[in-house]
Amino acid sequence: MIAALLLLPLLGGLAAFCLPSDRFRPLLLPVCGLAHLVLTFLVIQGGPAVHLSMAGNWIGVDPLSRLILLIVSLLFCGCSFYAVGYLRYRIAWGNRIFVSCLLLFLSAMSLAAMARHLGLLWVAVEATTVASAPLIYYNRNRLSIEATWKYLILCSVGIALAMLGILFVAYAALAGSAQVSLQLDDILQGAANYSAPWLRAGFVFLLVGFGTKAGFAPLHTWKPDAYGEAPGVVGALLAGGLTSVAFLALLRTLQIMDAAGDGAMAREAFLVMGLVSLGFAAVFVIRQPDFKRLLAYSSVEHMGILAIGVAIGGVATFGAMLHLMNNALTKGVLFLSAGNIHRRFASKRVGEVQGAITLVPVSATLFLLGFLAITGSPPFGPFISEFTILRGIFTGGHYLTGGLFLFFLAVIFIGMGSTVLSVVFGTPTERKGDTNYRETLVTTGTPLVLLLIILLLGLYLPEPARKLFAEAAALLEVKP
Repeated sequence: MIAALLLLPLLGGLAAFCLPSDRFRPLLLPVCGLAHLVLTFLVIQGGPAVHLSMAGNWIGVDPLSRLILLIVSLLFCGCSFYAVGYLRYRIAWGNRIFVSCLLLFLSAMSLAAMARHLGLLWVAVEATTVASAPLIYYNRNRLSIEATWKYLILCSVGIALAMLGILFVAYAALAGSAQVSLQLDDILQGAANYSAPWLRAGFVFLLVGFGTKAGFAPLHTWKPDAYGEAPGVVGALLAGGLTSVAFLALLRTLQIMDAAGDGAMAREAFLVMGLVSLGFAAVFVIRQPDFKRLLAYSSVEHMGILAIGVAIGGVATFGAMLHLMNNALTKGVLFLSAGNIHRRFASKRVGEVQGAITLVPVSATLFLLGFLAITGSPPFGPFISEFTILRGIFTGGHYLTGGLFLFFLAVIFIGMGSTVLSVVFGTPTERKGDTNYRETLVTTGTPLVLLLIILLLGLYLPEPARKLFAEAAALLEVKP
């Protein structure tokens, strides 16, 4: 079953590349997306223990893997239906590479989620870069190729630093006369005997390397260009799926540091990185002239929120696990609805996109509600997860952190709000021309369903979902 999670999208991607019809090729996306989601639910029901599959101990699942798999699979399934409508509208551009790379991207993210070997994790994270780069370049213009190269170069540098960190972890075992292994289970069992200086050096490089991939500030500089130039469906998968996978890689490093008895140092680093990310986002969302780039800085913000939640520990880590899901699904709502608005106005510039509620009323409403959700407004899920993190901050006595947390969130709410309200309710201006784009059930149905899930998570958390988040938090040695 675990092998099927990897092979299904991989074979689907190969089939998409070989299929000659641009009209029927996109249908592979919802077929593979639905099948992958069903398999994911079957894996989740397997219980909290690690289930190993092929390649010995290299691939398997634990509660963190299950959570990330569910996030990636659920988001991809929704985006796959949206992509059918999107590619029908862009039929003249062709979709062989686009559909193939989307499915390969899903396979790479699934592998990263289930990797239990640091080397394999590194390969999987790098594979997500290779698979997603052509997706960013889909529009094939000067800005998209610039964004693609920036994404490739910066993420490749980051992943190279992560490789150096892995080598330092291996040398820490050698210097500590412990078993030298890159399998996660072996590292967690023997980390207490590792050389502390070398292990700390490895952690720093892993933090910077995988932190670049996740887009923490100040390592986030690829995000505004990539998110701004990629199609909305790609932006949703980057902001909701890829960042979740990269954050999982960071959580693996935290597990190692906890096992070595040096978790306090790692959590301090997470806390600093989280606050810096919130601060950067607060500065750059103010008067942001491009509403898709605005969402990139929102992604930086929420990476910071996740890092702070994990750093504080206790109930805040449970909130962070819940926020992983909330953030991913809400980013799906925002990017998909923003993509619809972009196609109707043929522009992302706030000065040229005004009064969207009159031309694309459903997408504009979803964009507005997505903004309210992502900024932590009740009754949506992010309100619950952010409030849980905030409760953990103050009950733990971290009053300065709590004050900065609230201040940055308030600034971001005001900054994003001014842009979103202008896009949705502003006075329509003379546009470049009618693009003839009209809303359809396919392109508005997916963000609507995602929004309903977010609303459900804000009003009622089903027991199976609560158990999933609690098990993931418990794996990080905290009790929700």
